[in-house]
Amino acid sequence: MKRIALLGMPNTGKSTLFNRLTGGSARVGNWPGITVDLLAAKIPVGGAIAELVDLPGIYDLHGYSDDERVVRHFLEEQSIDLLLILVNGVQLERQLVLALQLAELGIPAVLLVNMIDEARSLGLSIDCGKLGAEIELPVVAISAKYGEGRQAMGQTMAHTLLTGGNARPGTAILRLAEDDRIEQRAAALAAQTMRAPLVLPERLTDRLDRLAMHNVLGLPLFFLTMLGVFAGVFWLGEPLQNGMQFLFDAFSTHVLEPALAPAPDLLRGFLIEGLYGGITTVAVFVPVIVLFFLFMALVEDSGYLSRAAYLMDALMARLGLDGRSFVMLLMGFGCNVPALMGTRVMRSRALRLLSMLVIPFSLCSARLQVFLFIIAALFTPWQAPWVLMSLYLMSFTLAFLTALLFKGRRAFRSEEPFVIELPPYRLPTLRQIWARGWMEVRHFLVRASKIIIAGVVLVWLLTHLPAGVAPAGPASYAGMIGHVMQPVLGPLGIDEKLTVALIFGFVAKEVVIGALAVIYGLNGDALTSQIAHSLNWIQAYSFMLFCLIYTPCLSTIATLRSESRSLRYTAFAVAWPLALAWFASFVFFQIASRM
Repeated sequence: MKRIALLGMPNTGKSTLFNRLTGGSARVGNWPGITVDLLAAKIPVGGAIAELVDLPGIYDLHGYSDDERVVRHFLEEQSIDLLLILVNGVQLERQLVLALQLAELGIPAVLLVNMIDEARSLGLSIDCGKLGAEIELPVVAISAKYGEGRQAMGQTMAHTLLTGGNARPGTAILRLAEDDRIEQRAAALAAQTMRAPLVLPERLTDRLDRLAMHNVLGLPLFFLTMLGVFAGVFWLGEPLQNGMQFLFDAFSTHVLEPALAPAPDLLRGFLIEGLYGGITTVAVFVPVIVLFFLFMALVEDSGYLSRAAYLMDALMARLGLDGRSFVMLLMGFGCNVPALMGTRVMRSRALRLLSMLVIPFSLCSARLQVFLFIIAALFTPWQAPWVLMSLYLMSFTLAFLTALLFKGRRAFRSEEPFVIELPPYRLPTLRQIWARGWMEVRHFLVRASKIIIAGVVLVWLLTHLPAGVAPAGPASYAGMIGHVMQPVLGPLGIDEKLTVALIFGFVAKEVVIGALAVIYGLNGDALTSQIAHSLNWIQAYSFMLFCLIYTPCLSTIATLRSESRSLRYTAFAVAWPLALAWFASFVFFQIASRM
């Protein structure tokens, strides 16, 4: 099978092109360094099947970050039949340097000039034929976002694969002394093949940045934007949740219960109250999670988060971090795992380790499900966005506090400069937004079929065994575990039933809601009502605070171990948030209870 490698600088639209060619779900974000791992998929090219590999974005072949090493080693060690070199047509002169470095490797290649639609809107024209003749490579102008030029690109790829020669691993990397010559040639080629107006028109990006990048108004505007996202999630998500719950209840009443009526009581209780009730309680929140990520896709893919990273860099520098660390914290809103992997763009190991220590404080989508459920049970729709916003601010506060406490330690000292490219504002297409929402649904379905089902089953067994005990009563295994943990968690306002749910949250935070459904033997409105009667707002907030901070899920812990390559560091990264969670919840509950 032929192998095609997709390369380019950060923020050239590589992941967008990868998704368009493969129909895959590579994460697409409008900031540098979003691709952090090797994504591969099979695609048809010229009537045959080829493997397309999306490599991390790099600026040249001589860098020393983990991502740059990954690309260099891939080019040295793997057999490659075709290089797809992607450049941003608006920044042709600067990005041709990497393209010329890659062209001199001797591997068959096609140069794709992306974002040609943006170039035209600025009055730029690029003579692709002349450029191709000068660099002796096929050149195709495309727009990965809108699909422009896709047919010509496919034909050129197929022709180059057919006539380009054999794959060759182990190509030597260019010598550093050749860089000046390549940069001079790139500037000359851009001057020969690109035509631009004498004065570029003022762009909408420039006008928006006067407000978004304002020294005083910039950060308050960012946090107001996030508050608007949370408000939209609650106000639009509530009817979606109600609709999902109605469908699940109707299926249980009219289909599941009659079908299982002849079954033994224990089996019927396990299937209906345990398995079905636990999973559907989690599933009710899927539309809300999708809605959240649709909003976040607009914010991320627009290029706004690069501005937030730039604005936060001065503060982050005082904490021993930089703007990239803030970007990774924001990525953690979706899942901590890719955010941890995203630290590979940092050259300094000290900066990576400190960033990885604070990223698990990000309020990920799994925690979001728990908080949406608790907040909806105890707070009004007008209070809810502010409560959720307070938890997000708390996650930032604790991340910053952790960085401040540990930045002076030798293992975490770093003076790597922060450089980030600010791309123009872009509206994501409906295709991109839909792909993002589907990615979250698929993520839930995969986890539901494995971790969540296993967790719900185990919780049901603990709450119903030994045989003959009252479900979730003090004589059950779950009751015994909760009783043993009460001296530790009781001072936080966390009762025995919530304790059992938190224990299963060590595996995956999504299991917490399903565990509550099994423990209480209820789901839907009945479970919400029971939670509202069992807890006051102080206990509920203390529980959410602990869930926000304490030890991350097993997937995150495994990623911490693999990325840090240190068992000692991983143990510390697990123990620190657990201790901090207990202290923060204890202080809040004890003070709030006395007010």
